[in-house]
Amino acid sequence: MKKEAKADSAHICGYVNATEKKSKPVITPRGRVLEVIEPKAFERAIAKAYNITVNVDHDNSRIYASTKDGTLTVYEDAIGLYADVLITDKALINLALSGKIKGWSLGMRNVVDEIEPSASGLPVRHIKALDLDHITLLVDKLPAYSATSVEFRYSSKCEDPMMEYRKELQQIKQRKPKI
Repeated sequence: MKKEAKADSAHICGYVNATEKKSKPVITPRGRVLEVIEPKAFERAIAKAYNITVNVDHDNSRIYASTKDGTLTVYEDAIGLYADVLITDKALINLALSGKIKGWSLGMRNVVDEIEPSASGLPVRHIKALDLDHITLLVDKLPAYSATSVEFRYSSKCEDPMMEYRKELQQIKQRKPKI
């Protein structure tokens, strides 16, 4: 996830979820499992979605961006689900600037899945199709998928790093912006 800070907005972009990567153990309607989102599942979900929204910690009482109003762009590529969000809420901008955003998550429904037994004890739930309800920035919750990362950026194209925070590395790297 990349975050670009301006005086009145924060530009946040990055991978919400990588396809073909196992989640941490999660509780689902099928019980406790490891989840794997199959390639093209996000692409199909985006194609049929009327509007995908962005909230914080899965709280739908406050919507910060949406595909309908043009403040959220999402697509699936060879890595996974990519999101590009323009945030204008001052409190959320301050959370982003202070490094409080831990990653991303997503809300899904109408899941088509297949369960695979696993020698490790937890079955693997392969998600073949889904409806994408929302994307959420995680502040007080932890990501179920470890393939999420947070980066700060200066430019409008989410390039030229100012500061990078990768959740899976648990460290901060300082970088000089390119001029």
